[in-house]
Amino acid sequence: LYAQMDPLLGLCALAVLFVLWIKVKGLDYVLVHQRWIFVCLFLLPLSVVFDVYYYVRAWVIFKMCSAPKLHAERVRAVQRQVRDWKKENRKVHMCTGRPGWLTVSLRVGKYKKTHKNITINMMDILQVDTERQVVRVEPLANMGQVTHLLNSIGWTLPVVPELDDLTVGGLIMGTGIESSSHIYGLFQHICVAYELVLADGSLVRCTENENSDLFYSVPWSCGTLGFLVAAEIRIIPARKWVKLRYEPVRGLDAVCRRFAEESDNKENQFVEGLQFSLDEAVIMTGTMTDHAEPEKINRIGFYFKPWFFKHVESHLKEGRVAVEYIPLRHYYHRHTRSIFWELQDIIPFGNNPLFRYAFGWMVPPKISLLKLTQGETIRRLYEQHHVVQDMLVPSKHMHTAISRFHQDVHVYPLWLCPFSLPHQPGMVHPKGDEEELYVDIGAYGEPRVKHFQAQTSMRQLEKFVRDVHGFQMLYADVYMERQEFWEMFDGTLYQKLRKELDCEGAFPEVYDKICKAARH
Repeated sequence: LYAQMDPLLGLCALAVLFVLWIKVKGLDYVLVHQRWIFVCLFLLPLSVVFDVYYYVRAWVIFKMCSAPKLHAERVRAVQRQVRDWKKENRKVHMCTGRPGWLTVSLRVGKYKKTHKNITINMMDILQVDTERQVVRVEPLANMGQVTHLLNSIGWTLPVVPELDDLTVGGLIMGTGIESSSHIYGLFQHICVAYELVLADGSLVRCTENENSDLFYSVPWSCGTLGFLVAAEIRIIPARKWVKLRYEPVRGLDAVCRRFAEESDNKENQFVEGLQFSLDEAVIMTGTMTDHAEPEKINRIGFYFKPWFFKHVESHLKEGRVAVEYIPLRHYYHRHTRSIFWELQDIIPFGNNPLFRYAFGWMVPPKISLLKLTQGETIRRLYEQHHVVQDMLVPSKHMHTAISRFHQDVHVYPLWLCPFSLPHQPGMVHPKGDEEELYVDIGAYGEPRVKHFQAQTSMRQLEKFVRDVHGFQMLYADVYMERQEFWEMFDGTLYQKLRKELDCEGAFPEVYDKICKAARH
């Protein structure tokens, strides 16, 4: 009996010492300087519980076919809440009741405390129509959930934004992009219909032919025209594998040239680049296939595998072209386990083989839980000493843009993702009258530039993006003034719809909702 109790007593003693250490050092100190302890001990196990719950819930609901019936009830509940708000004399603006910490955006939405919160508990896949080749989903269904179901029945979305927790509503009201976007465009461009509850409580369906002004105005509006309650999205046949080619490239001129060539080649179903320094990158091109060479199969999604960006970097160090076959869903969520490369700042030893084999099955921690537990100290540190930005610039300015990122923030790796931007009405479209190829340059990490000042550096970068007729993704911190914001985005149709649908008293303007200058 004593022999059995010894390990238990030892664990209890360690727990007591750990609590005393936190008491002496202070919780803020531990969360800032040794955050990995809190993440590994608490957030990783809790994240597993979240994942299991949502997976089981989605499976049960879809198998029982109860989602469509529940959906109608949920829509009526949203309509009731909006009509009740009207009866209260419209004293404050409305917003969704989803807690700010549950969103993938790192921005803290203070408006949730002052606006009327409308509960929208809609996270189900409603229908897969293989004849029309569309899937109908609720706004809080996420990419992990959607791809798991679609891939299991032989279908997929043409554009699958990377992280599992990204929701359909967030990708429509904000935006979404992936390595297939050079063919299909942004996430909004694969959507065929939206269903919204408007400021008067009515339910409206919009497509490119029905209520088309609203259809084109919803993307990038951040929930300021109505409450999204369902969307229909195109689907395409899936294949089992992605044949992925890694090409190390040195010299910025060569990187930009090869990236443009591969992006223009529509035989490539996937194109992506990881820039590891100003002059070094790996350009990846892929195609879906049902057949794989067994000796070249790499199941990168397994928990014990190296983080994908580190795997890509190994090809750069070896300096040779390589080809692998990756399971389709593993490819879609290749950056999920390491949250691109953000997790290395939270768990510095996370890519160590010992950690991967012992605890990799719990990775990654939920971004929402990281936000919920970060505290004011970490939030301020992140704001001042951390960059999470995606800038969308015409590909013809890619060379200059990468140089500006190097000069203003100096964060590596940079994520490079091409996308086709059609000339359509709405907030985001090319300057000319024709479709144009753009590139998303994503910077995530701690800036290495000397004397980095978040506001000054970001405003310089925002000005450059405006000058080349580019766009900034709105999930991140935006430092523009109102006039600058509407120079970047075309608000013509958006503002017209705001007046026609009586949104001005019901929802904040998108600028007031997301820009730091308006929120402080």
